[in-house]
Amino acid sequence: MSTVTTEELSATTLLRFATAGSVDDGKSTLVGRLLHDSKSVLTDQLEAVERVSAGRGQDAPDLALLTDGLRAEREQGITIDVAYRYFATPRRRFILADTPGHVQYTRNMVTGASTAELTVVLVDARNGVVEQTRRHAAIAALLRVPHVVLAVNKMDLVDYREPVFAAIAEEFTAYATELGVPEVTAIPISALAGDNVVEPSARMDWYGGPTVLEHLETVPVSHDLTRCHARLPVQYVIRPQSAEHPDYRGYAGQIAAGTFRVGDEITVLPSGRSTTITGIDLLGKPVDVAWTPQSVTLLLADDIDISRGDLVVPAQDAPDTTQDLEATVCHVADEPLTVGHRVLIKHGTRTVKAIVKDIPSRLTLDDLSLHPHPGRLTANDIGRVTIRTAEPLPADTYADSRRTGSFILIDPNDGTTLTAGMVGESFATPEPVTDGDDDGWDF
Repeated sequence: MSTVTTEELSATTLLRFATAGSVDDGKSTLVGRLLHDSKSVLTDQLEAVERVSAGRGQDAPDLALLTDGLRAEREQGITIDVAYRYFATPRRRFILADTPGHVQYTRNMVTGASTAELTVVLVDARNGVVEQTRRHAAIAALLRVPHVVLAVNKMDLVDYREPVFAAIAEEFTAYATELGVPEVTAIPISALAGDNVVEPSARMDWYGGPTVLEHLETVPVSHDLTRCHARLPVQYVIRPQSAEHPDYRGYAGQIAAGTFRVGDEITVLPSGRSTTITGIDLLGKPVDVAWTPQSVTLLLADDIDISRGDLVVPAQDAPDTTQDLEATVCHVADEPLTVGHRVLIKHGTRTVKAIVKDIPSRLTLDDLSLHPHPGRLTANDIGRVTIRTAEPLPADTYADSRRTGSFILIDPNDGTTLTAGMVGESFATPEPVTDGDDDGWDF
């Protein structure tokens, strides 16, 4: 394996990544193999898997059982919920989200990939790129995941033939590039046998690229949100009114992006009132500067009306405040989203009433064509929506900020999450658009 410098390690010590793929493509087996071969499995965990596997009459441990924790998952042999795993190697620490492959659990894949810097998309070498593969590529592009790994699994079942891998890699890469995915790394593997997962495969000497783990350890990842637009969604107003702190008034929340300093001029949105930071409390102690993702309390020079849901931003770097949002969305509920649908929109710590004014288009995954004005989005559909909110919202575009450019739509009757949304043109542009298409999609 290649080496990385101390500087590179200090800059990228943590990688968040998600796995995705169709049912039976081998996601859980890959994750289990990754944990097992990187020696990230405790002895008692492995012994429990060996006992269950032996009870089923299997000769070798079923490594998928390391991640499939629900009884229904084990009985059906599928992943239903997102399984988070934490492990580390000498090179890097990892937070892994093993997401479901079944179409009806696409919503879980959206959840798992929403904070990922890399997504591993598995494809069964016997089946190639299928509709769910394209859906997962579209979601990765929609969520602006900067790195995508195509893991062509079960190469042992196609006799490790290079042409099979090459054809799948070419088809997927072309599709992902159309979506604007910035980087695709294709790796041929056999999760069951361990080929190219942690150790290089002697059976595929025609492949000269990295193993899955080697790529995960060395991929350059920049998640330094301290350099982004500074944003603090207010969660709570602290007023002790005690003998020790009779006049204390602080505004608490987790910094979503950027850096705040004592002396900074800030604006509170949506009111637009401005003041100056006179103090910052972190873990009960005063500090001069704080940055994402620290949870802090800001003390301000003026007593202005601030409550939960307001957004604190630099006075010279405030996002637009609007009641009309245009966004790309992935609909995750069984109930369709329709024009005229009355919803709640949750943006940061603020929740307001809203109505779906228009659904300009729905994306067709097969050929990336647009179905204009479908009138509704059903479960797992990706489309464009226009939303009118009852109160102004200070929203960044998702291209500028994954944290403050995202929102969810909620059913006001039962609290069900309906839709995950990204403000503005969420798909990146691989090439300059020259066809004059004004449907609001940006490929």
